[in-house]
Amino acid sequence: MATTVNPDVPGLDARTVRRVTLAGCIGVFVELYDNGIYGFLAVTLAVVFFPEQSPQTALLLTFLTFGVPFFIRPVGGIVCGYLGDRIGRQRMLVFVIMLISAATAAIGLLPGYATIGVAAPVLLILLRFAQGFSVGGEAAGAITFLAEYAPDGRRGRLTSYAQIASFSALLFGTLTAALLNATLGDEAMRSWGWRIAFLLAVPMGVIGFYIRKRIRETPHFERLRAENKLSSNPLREAFSTREHRKAVLLATLIPLLNGSGYYVLFSYMPTYLSSELHFSVVQGLIVTACSLVAITIAIPYAGRLSDRLGRRTVIAGSALAMAVLGYPSYVLLTRGSLALAIIGGALMAVVFAGHTGVIHILLVELFPTRIRYSAYAFGYNISAALFGGSAPFLITWLIGLTHNTYIPAYYVVATALGTFLAVLSIRETAFGPLRDE
Repeated sequence: MATTVNPDVPGLDARTVRRVTLAGCIGVFVELYDNGIYGFLAVTLAVVFFPEQSPQTALLLTFLTFGVPFFIRPVGGIVCGYLGDRIGRQRMLVFVIMLISAATAAIGLLPGYATIGVAAPVLLILLRFAQGFSVGGEAAGAITFLAEYAPDGRRGRLTSYAQIASFSALLFGTLTAALLNATLGDEAMRSWGWRIAFLLAVPMGVIGFYIRKRIRETPHFERLRAENKLSSNPLREAFSTREHRKAVLLATLIPLLNGSGYYVLFSYMPTYLSSELHFSVVQGLIVTACSLVAITIAIPYAGRLSDRLGRRTVIAGSALAMAVLGYPSYVLLTRGSLALAIIGGALMAVVFAGHTGVIHILLVELFPTRIRYSAYAFGYNISAALFGGSAPFLITWLIGLTHNTYIPAYYVVATALGTFLAVLSIRETAFGPLRDE
């Protein structure tokens, strides 16, 4: 017999919560694998799509191609958020997983520069834009969906599973890239091996689509729709009051560490280790894989802790710890020892778990159901575009300019301090119910 987890919502039993949690997480896994695999194969893609440039310039162009689509993420967040608040979260979650799976598979089929010339990087950028649009609607939609099903007092724990899925996707991408590089070698990877990683989007997308298509809309959204209280223009409403405008600003500033942590510590890390610190490609991927294992283990503890101590306390503690430990951890990375690099990466990963495991549920709780998807997606994706997607390009450029391999450490510490100061300005959100209006 299923156990009722919220007697105020008919049919919301433990089995239903497990099913919708799986649906949210599988989509996040597919989205983040599809988006992250590009970063793990950056060195190979630089040769395939920018072969006439010097290695440093080719890598810069590859990371520019990685970062530019982040500036369409706010557009994806606005469109998907608006429609998600108007017609429902579930429909948008089905749409975004179809879009990114198709775009990622298409990248795997693209001819390289040697075959079609400049059209190859142009098409690559267009497909990266489609990926960016999709990711812009995914994070806010998936976490909103999970939070609106989660029982009070367990929202941090249940939504942290989506972040486990997110970093598990990066781990899977890392292991896939490492396996392909180790077994095929450089020549085969540049010829055709890199395509395998992108074409895996096809079966994963089919599975994600099937699971998401079978789930129901959230109880909070259904209640507003039944009462005819849905917002007629949720994005405009998100900026209609001083309270909402402040919350949108905080949704941009508090995730500062999330952008740098996610894309500097993980997506960029293999390239940094191999191109700047002279580890082999496989060694760089091993360090990243160990860091991803560490953060995947730590995230659910951070989510549970935030249910007990509060979101503000856990995120502030994580940001302050990263500001203190970020530089020493990078020192370990630069010593040329694989073991020390693994320790440095894992240390930052565990500290970062206190932020990334909690940030999304905090953003959900800042907004009422009427505008939640739109406002959350807008603020979060602006932050991701400015401080996350641009980070690999900016750091690669600054290292080339200054020859200082500690640039990533400075960036992580600066964004950690920004997050710490921003989160101090909010009131605790963990201990009450989600607001509908």
